[in-house]
Amino acid sequence: MIKIVNLTKSFAGHKVLDGINLEMPTGQITVVIGKSGVGKSVLLKHIIGLLKPDSGQIFVDGQDMSLLKGRQLRQFKRRFGVLFQGGALFDSLNVFENIAFPLREKTRLTEAEIAKRVRERLVQMSLTSEVETKFPDELSGGMKKRVALARAMIQEPEIMFYDEPVTGLDPPMTNTVFHLITKTHQESGYTALMVSHDLPEVFSVAHQVAMLHKGRIIAAGTSEEIQNHPDPMVQSFIRGEVDFLEG
Repeated sequence: MIKIVNLTKSFAGHKVLDGINLEMPTGQITVVIGKSGVGKSVLLKHIIGLLKPDSGQIFVDGQDMSLLKGRQLRQFKRRFGVLFQGGALFDSLNVFENIAFPLREKTRLTEAEIAKRVRERLVQMSLTSEVETKFPDELSGGMKKRVALARAMIQEPEIMFYDEPVTGLDPPMTNTVFHLITKTHQESGYTALMVSHDLPEVFSVAHQVAMLHKGRIIAAGTSEEIQNHPDPMVQSFIRGEVDFLEG
């Protein structure tokens, strides 16, 4: 569904993406791994249209993203949902209003239909009706992630983007969030791109894994193939030998 061809991006003369080539198959979860600061989130922001590349192309269903403007670009963006690293919930809105926000902004559904969808998502995220009136600052980190995931999924997107979805969570909640991602994918069959440095947990959700290092994809394959990859940089990252990678 998504194909990246020779993508490059520099900031202040520093090349962050240096000729990225990657394909994300339809209906699968692709995870891009790599240590902090290698450009994983920069790559994601290019695909969702928040950044423009210096060169290279991004194709979605064969459509060159760089050619989309105005109404066409807005229509494309309606096809995807995003779970941002910090959740990006609106502090001034309660849980119900946060999840309902995309439906109120982008659809003509009645309030009754919106309420039905919001509550279906709450149930899907194992959240009770009691949280509907709570505000983000009243929620735990794990609950914020689940509310943010409910909002990202509320329009039943074809494509989901996950930016470090479990950063800052303890191990039990990390497992819960990854379980919910796997569950929603099995139920909806969307195509997904996740960027993460949380190993080894991501291997349990990924159909395909690609490792980003010094602006390039140095390895790509199934979770098993990456875990057994012969490249010493890949193995060093998996084992947590960060000093070797930085050297």
